Amino acid sequence: MMKPGLKGVIAAETKIGEVDGLNGRLVYRGYEIRELTKERTFEEVAYLLWYGKIPEPEELLQFHRLFHQSRQLTPVMMNVLDALPDNMDMMSVLRTVLSAEGDSTYGWKPTLDQAVSLTAKIPTIIASRKNTLEGRPLIDPDNNLSHVENYLYMLHGSLPKAEHVRALETYMILTMEHGMNASTFSARVTASTESDLVSAICAAIGTMKGPLHGGAPSEVIALLDEVKQEQNVRSFLSQKILAGEKLMGFGHRVYKTHDPRALALKEKLMEQEGKDEWLDLALSVEVAAIAALEEHKPGRALYTNVEFYAAAIMKAIELDPSLFTPTFTASRMVGWTAHVLEQAENNTIFRPLSRYIGK
Repeated sequence: MMKPGLKGVIAAETKIGEVDGLNGRLVYRGYEIRELTKERTFEEVAYLLWYGKIPEPEELLQFHRLFHQSRQLTPVMMNVLDALPDNMDMMSVLRTVLSAEGDSTYGWKPTLDQAVSLTAKIPTIIASRKNTLEGRPLIDPDNNLSHVENYLYMLHGSLPKAEHVRALETYMILTMEHGMNASTFSARVTASTESDLVSAICAAIGTMKGPLHGGAPSEVIALLDEVKQEQNVRSFLSQKILAGEKLMGFGHRVYKTHDPRALALKEKLMEQEGKDEWLDLALSVEVAAIAALEEHKPGRALYTNVEFYAAAIMKAIELDPSLFTPTFTASRMVGWTAHVLEQAENNTIFRPLSRYIGK
């Protein structure tokens, strides 16, 4: 029987992550996602996805050196970046500059060192492009800073607030990996032809660029902007629901109960309560929105999704909407590369059939 879009078709077995939509669970290598966001850094969770275990202190120290020292762009990548037209969007910039790294050293099979190097360079590409367009000097990566802290530092030119680092780090851990989604599938299909890692990641970036997959939480931000002006938030949200409007940031196509990523993000943001107005606003709006949805749409189980709190984080760290999907990409690089490495371990080329319905 034909399955349009391959929905429900199991195309590969994986040890990397499990997305359990019915029970609202997300697992990385056997660890519940909320356990990881409580205790681990971006680097530790990346190590887990790539190496299959939580690093020991000495392993983590060596990994930090490798990861942080891989941030600098090569001269060829910088030349390509300088040559790009100003009107090129950031996802296209990532795809194009990253492809310049695809020299003869990137062949079959992909390696862990390659995965680390490519992932480390994504924030540098984003920040360098942003600063160039704004006419500001480029900011070199600071290897004394963590991955997320360095990203914010390069974007804004100053050390970020600790609460902003913790909030963004939690978001980036939560979005590292999410099963056989469209972009991960693109990466694995490309790798299955025994193409190189750079080509597989460029395929994934091209897929993430599409609005049906890598859509940013811009509409949630619009909702938060509206709500911020209202005195009676519950009444305002009820009016929107009764008018047939959708509350952006609630409901998810995979999770039929609570989105575990939203729960983990909320838990982390509650630790920062009172330190940022946008994070506080999101916490209060969620309570009012859930109550309004239960009143006007009983039985629909429309829970908060990860984009709702992601929007508050992006607003708090003053991230331009054009950088939302690229920031998502900066975290998902870990999952993509982990899947490509797994594909290479026991490779079979993807070759589905099509049914001819023409004349």
